[in-house]
Amino acid sequence: MINRRRLLGSTAAGLGLLAAPAVARVLVPAQDSPARAAARGLYDRIFEGGLRASPMGATSLGLDSGENAALKSLLDSRTYADRLNTFKPMVEARSALAAVDVSGLSGRDRSDYDTVVWMADRAAEIDAFPFGGVDSYGYPCPYVVSQLTGLYQAVPDFLDSQHTVETAADAEAYLARLNSFAEGMNHETARVAKDADEHGLVPPDFILRKTLVQLRALRGQTGEGAPLVQSLVRKAAEAQVAGDWSGRAVALVDGPVAAALDAQIAQMEALLPRAVHDAGIGARPGGQAYYELCLRFQTSTGLSPREAHQVGLEQVAQIEALADPLLRARGYTEGSVGARLTAFGKDPDYQYPNTDEGRAALLADLNRQVVAVEARLPEMFERLPRARVEVRRVPVSIELGSPRGYAQSPSLDGSRPGAYYINLIDTAIWPRWSLPTLTYHESLPGHHLQGALALEATDTPLLLKSTGFNAYGEGWGLYAEQLADELGMYDAFPEGRLGYHQSFLYRAARIVIDTGIHALGWSREQAIAYMIETVGLAPGAAESECERYCVWPGQACGYKIGHTEIDRLRTVAKERTGDRFDIKSFHSAVLDGGAMPLEVLGRVVDQWTAARLA
Repeated sequence: MINRRRLLGSTAAGLGLLAAPAVARVLVPAQDSPARAAARGLYDRIFEGGLRASPMGATSLGLDSGENAALKSLLDSRTYADRLNTFKPMVEARSALAAVDVSGLSGRDRSDYDTVVWMADRAAEIDAFPFGGVDSYGYPCPYVVSQLTGLYQAVPDFLDSQHTVETAADAEAYLARLNSFAEGMNHETARVAKDADEHGLVPPDFILRKTLVQLRALRGQTGEGAPLVQSLVRKAAEAQVAGDWSGRAVALVDGPVAAALDAQIAQMEALLPRAVHDAGIGARPGGQAYYELCLRFQTSTGLSPREAHQVGLEQVAQIEALADPLLRARGYTEGSVGARLTAFGKDPDYQYPNTDEGRAALLADLNRQVVAVEARLPEMFERLPRARVEVRRVPVSIELGSPRGYAQSPSLDGSRPGAYYINLIDTAIWPRWSLPTLTYHESLPGHHLQGALALEATDTPLLLKSTGFNAYGEGWGLYAEQLADELGMYDAFPEGRLGYHQSFLYRAARIVIDTGIHALGWSREQAIAYMIETVGLAPGAAESECERYCVWPGQACGYKIGHTEIDRLRTVAKERTGDRFDIKSFHSAVLDGGAMPLEVLGRVVDQWTAARLA
């Protein structure tokens, strides 16, 4: 529900809305219909329950102060009872949602309701499985701890980039969160053992090994030099907050946090002899049904695994046909499209040195790309986000298992800008021609624009502002790459258009690989080989990508399926409205209500089309 990708993203019945910035609070007008008032009141209670379920989400939203200040001392509970995280209030609200008189809802109110009910139904389906849960990104995930999941992976960067220190109370809250970090990891370790012993659910051996590399790296950060300590000391010094923050933080990092890490490392090591090399969830107990749920959740479609696999194959062929002539024009005529992209990616003219200087030059180029595309956005959009976006490197401590790039939305109160993170573990995976399209996907007009506009909307319930849908959000990210092409952003650097085609190609290949791994019995090695041969990713990037799909079943399918649907809706709307079509108005229709399932988005676009024709 509170999506960590966007936001670095319990029982609530009968409670009022938690304190929020006045500009963002949505009050129900007195003239509202009873159904609208009932629905919005219910959304507010679900949202409040989500904040209490995810104090980290409350901090990310900027809602951990005032009467909610206690949340700033807590991290998300990682007990088995709370395995649904922010989805738990959704499940608890299903009967109340069913009681709303939907005949009294129309337009955006009806699409909001349909969106919440859709997510509540999916949450109940996740709850029916006794293993795994919902991770901090808001995804159903079978493995509590992996190279991508678990507090060890999320908390260090969260505390550094999200937890603010302006007063002594804020510093005390940081220390309390360090203690909560240890407690949460212990709960996760117990759940890992429970899933293995009671449900036979053990991550693949290669996932365990990569997880152990990262766990041991964090465990090796001790004493005053530990980033978890230095972050608090730096923040307290900048705020001129006196106190022995270093000594007290060291005592926690070298004490309960170290002990919890030791226990988690020991648990993961104990699983290694029981681990198999099978990459997919489908081969594990209950795995086939679990994958079908994940595919439904991540694509918000009814596609079966085999249907989705075929969609991926067809789209791979279509995109290869677009990239082939561009490669031939540059003298790359032999081998598959992927093999030729690999060769082009090794051209030293397009490589950044794998040094601090090279990384700095790469980041500077990304910032220039953001500025350039921002100047063109008024041609496509009626309104633009007020929040700025910053380009940042993925923290070194977690870059081994992290995605290649991702976005973080600004805070709800506007106090923190959005961010576009790029993984610079090896600059060889980022030839210059591959970067512009990533910039447009993650920042503008992609995730930052979409997420910030949702947060800044004035008549959207807080629940709908903070709810994420993979196919919608990632589909918009790819659609943003297409918009950049339509704006001519690749014209001055035509090699960048090859990066654009490669981006689409690897999102289509993701569908093939994800369904192959989880439903068709593909091995890790088969998936990596297909990614390298088809897309031309560097081996290290292909390995990281494919191992990511093993941990997040279905997630990789949402991108291209989402883009295809958004583009199809635009094409149909344009055909129906003719000279009444307006691209800016269409984008407002798609964006103004926040994220939603694709099937709900289709009805929203139908309503917009009817209004244009009226």
